[in-house]
Amino acid sequence: MADQHDEDLLPSQTAGYTPGQKKSLAEYNNLDAQDESLNKWKESLGLGNSSAVPAPNDDPRRVVVEQIALEVAGREDVVVDLSTPDALEKAKSTPFTIKEGVEYRMKVKFRVQHDVVSGLKYLQVVKRKGLRVDKTEEMIGSYGPQGTAYEKKFQPEEAPSGMLARGHYEARSKFVDDDNVTHMEWSWTFDIKKDW
Repeated sequence: MADQHDEDLLPSQTAGYTPGQKKSLAEYNNLDAQDESLNKWKESLGLGNSSAVPAPNDDPRRVVVEQIALEVAGREDVVVDLSTPDALEKAKSTPFTIKEGVEYRMKVKFRVQHDVVSGLKYLQVVKRKGLRVDKTEEMIGSYGPQGTAYEKKFQPEEAPSGMLARGHYEARSKFVDDDNVTHMEWSWTFDIKKDW
């Protein structure tokens, strides 16, 4: 039997959808070279780009998540560094504050290296006092390797408000792709308060 903890972060499945067969960068570059729409798609992934930066040999990760941030109009972003094991531990043990009722947008900054990643998704489960209060699944998309980071902004959301909503929350998040490869998973905490 699967652990409830694990089931919370399973991506949804679309009936009848089967991801295409995994291809190498060379296979993508040689794929139907005369097909104009396919060439535009490959270009959007950064394939065939002569300025592509080779990935470090000592880092096998395909997706490197640098940070996730909370964007609120008129305020400096609340940035959660995810670039090192120490930063991940700090995210888990150091909550940040969200003002109740505020409209915000999450955004993620990440790099792709070595190979194309297709159907990258962000999954998040938020719990309060051990009970699940929210689950988010955000499609990020398909990306090719490049030396600079990508940034993806999520849909705007509104923080809950009222006395019952205020308090401490625990979240678990992960990035997973169409091949069900988990690229990163971590825990973090935040507090909803009456004011910043």
